[in-house]
Amino acid sequence: MRPLVRPLALVVLVLLCPGVRAAGPEPYSVVLTPTGNAALDHALAASSTLLSLRTAVPVGPFALIARARNDEARFRTVLESFGFYAAKIEIRIAGHPLGDPALTSVLAGLFAKPPVRVAISFLPGPLFHLGRVKITGTVPEKAREAFRLAPGDPARAADVLAAGTRLLAALQAEGYALAKVSEPTAILHPATRTLDVTFTVEPGPRVDLGPIAIAGLRTVNESFVRRRLTIRPGEKYSPAALAAARADLAELPIFSMVRIRPGTSTNAEGRLPVTVFVSERKLHVVSLGASYSTDLGVGLNASWEDRNLFGNAEDLKLSAGTTLGGTAVTGPGYSLSAAFSKPDFLARNQSLLANVGTVDESLDAYDRTALTASVALSRPVLPHLTASVGLAGERERITQNAITSSFTLIGVPLTLAYDSTNNLLNPTRGFRATARLAPTASFGPPSAQFVLAELSGSTYLDLSDLAGERPGRSVVAVRGLVGAALGTSLASLPADKRFYAGGSGTVRGYKFLSLGPQFPNGTPEGGTAVSAVTLELRQRFLAHWGAAAFVDAGQVSTNGDPFSGTVRFGAGGGLRYYTPIGPIRLDVAVPLNREPGGDSFELYIGLGQAF
Repeated sequence: MRPLVRPLALVVLVLLCPGVRAAGPEPYSVVLTPTGNAALDHALAASSTLLSLRTAVPVGPFALIARARNDEARFRTVLESFGFYAAKIEIRIAGHPLGDPALTSVLAGLFAKPPVRVAISFLPGPLFHLGRVKITGTVPEKAREAFRLAPGDPARAADVLAAGTRLLAALQAEGYALAKVSEPTAILHPATRTLDVTFTVEPGPRVDLGPIAIAGLRTVNESFVRRRLTIRPGEKYSPAALAAARADLAELPIFSMVRIRPGTSTNAEGRLPVTVFVSERKLHVVSLGASYSTDLGVGLNASWEDRNLFGNAEDLKLSAGTTLGGTAVTGPGYSLSAAFSKPDFLARNQSLLANVGTVDESLDAYDRTALTASVALSRPVLPHLTASVGLAGERERITQNAITSSFTLIGVPLTLAYDSTNNLLNPTRGFRATARLAPTASFGPPSAQFVLAELSGSTYLDLSDLAGERPGRSVVAVRGLVGAALGTSLASLPADKRFYAGGSGTVRGYKFLSLGPQFPNGTPEGGTAVSAVTLELRQRFLAHWGAAAFVDAGQVSTNGDPFSGTVRFGAGGGLRYYTPIGPIRLDVAVPLNREPGGDSFELYIGLGQAF
């Protein structure tokens, strides 16, 4: 038997080497004969300096031989890491063995005319297996079960090291925060083709959490952070609990970074101190935005935000926007709003949301001036699922088809929202769905009581794996919408509470709110039910560019039932330029069964995907 010269911790490093790339004319060429094991072949190629430096650092004859000798040792390390401890490696340069004393002089006459050929072949030999597997030191049975390494297993370095990692993680999960698991010592037995490994474990004491310090606060009250923390002094040390506490704090928009670091030793009471490191985002933020579409014209918006109004992560956002031009707009419009949110209101993970605003808009469908106010409580009820209940009030003046009416509305909006997508502006996988019910009383005339019900959702399927691309390069996106006004007639519904379709939110290629029933003069009347669906293919190419193709369909009806009106179809495509904050989108869509007097196409420019 013989001890391994190389520590097993080093032999897997070669597996993390960057991939190999080839390019252009070379002073020498390299051919690696496949072993039949794809993972092994990849690791061998990734470890080779002959390959990785072939174009970046050309060499002369002597240096080429030195590079090949260096690779021979690296190849053996890789082979042993896969359990092949009796492997044979043959490297031939210009047809001569690497050990040929005359190789340098031979290369001097042949170098680069034509490029010298380096041929490398491997004979892995038999796969070695583990012999004796030993853990020295006191290890709880539950942690020992996580080790999962046994005699007879293939003697692969990655598997051996992973067992040590699992053992350490299991000890820490049991409260042994200061546990140490040594790198394995290994002894090779060539005659029996086995490898003995021994791990030395020092579990240390099982500890509870000690004092919790908070560092990095500037404007946020420490008392708020302590109330928010899900860990407390005296609790058993648990890496999972610390990770959950970090993730929970990081969800607060005021923090850009959260780290939780346990101490390296216990205090006088035998407990483990913990430090929470935070970094606050900028307290005040000013945002500017712009968009354009042929139906709504130019949209400009600006906002000012305070992310920590009273010191407990309260957020206040003041926004203003205006629209100018557009085929679906009959005059300039504006909106002003103030939105306030307070986390952990009355209960942990429960947010208070309040909003007041005013809006003035002149559209083909109606003209509207309104004052709005709402307050709601929102809280997560399941992972990815949030519920909210609120009270909303509105005072509005609406003109539709030359008839002006004033309404006071009071509603109780109820919302369930699910979101498992991976990105707000450019989702490539996951699912979104929102269900809304809004029992509403409208005081006119006419007065009415009704319930606005709406269910919308979208899902994203990443096809990149099937296409052999990096994740997020080829995505299919599907969107759907169903809505209805229950308990009332069309005539009793204020114009802005009716359902419409058309525009980037439903059916592209048609003017905003243009689809559905119309008055005799051709202006939109709206309906009591809507349904729409979209299928979109998104494809990225080059580093920052992409394209999309889509088909939309939708309809609006007045009998209260979705899917019962005339279905209109739109189709189109566009370009995407991907930025760090999201894609800039330019889409062109055309109506496939255009209504009389409708636009022949629509153009949309904005930030983020259409949905």
